[in-house]
Amino acid sequence: MELAATRSSHELGSSADGSHAMNGDDGKPRKKAFMVIGINTAFSSRKRRDSIRETWMPQGEKLLKLEREKGIITRFMIGHSATSNSILDRAIDSEDAQHKDFLRLEHVEGYHELSAKTKIFFSTAVSRWDADFYVKVDDDVHVNLGMLATTLARHRSKPRVYIGCMKSGPVLSQKNVKYHEPEYWKFGEEGNKYFRHATGQIYAISKDLATYISINQPILHKYANEDVSLGAWFIGLEVEHIDDRNMCCGTPPG
Repeated sequence: MELAATRSSHELGSSADGSHAMNGDDGKPRKKAFMVIGINTAFSSRKRRDSIRETWMPQGEKLLKLEREKGIITRFMIGHSATSNSILDRAIDSEDAQHKDFLRLEHVEGYHELSAKTKIFFSTAVSRWDADFYVKVDDDVHVNLGMLATTLARHRSKPRVYIGCMKSGPVLSQKNVKYHEPEYWKFGEEGNKYFRHATGQIYAISKDLATYISINQPILHKYANEDVSLGAWFIGLEVEHIDDRNMCCGTPPG
């Protein structure tokens, strides 16, 4: 079976500088960007979003200026509730009308659906912006945009990079524990650890990897934990894993 990523250069076409050229969902050329940051958020996280708006995420004209001058796109990413036009959805619509800083996903929100949400985020972001990097960050993480931009710029010439705080935590086979892995048997003997992967709080992937996820979305397997899923999608590819300790949050990983 020929994975679609091997066809991406033909399907997407190539621009004069060798980068992919692709139209967005509306048929218009995608906007060029340096990085697209998707802040994973939930309906109940208004206080977290406001905290981010008050600290590291510019607002209004400053947000647009960051996009125009630095090519940095920052959006809260969220799907929809299971009930169409619910009070939860209307609250987000109202908040977005005020701040204009959301990226709505074709996804039904749920804690155990983070792997699916991650796939849809990258696919949606790739369809709208032609960026060098795509970043996922949780809404309880405060980001130094200058430091992040400097970090990613160092790896701009590399085609397939996966940057984050790399860890290798235990595979938890016990039920009813946080981060339980229902498919623990795939990882060998009890007590084994996962392959190295970036912690889920914040990580960045290059354009080719985001495009790979977008094209192959239907056949990428989802594990219980989102960060494990992402690492699994890259484990068999020619990808450079970059362990950046500046992207570690809280206690250093094992």
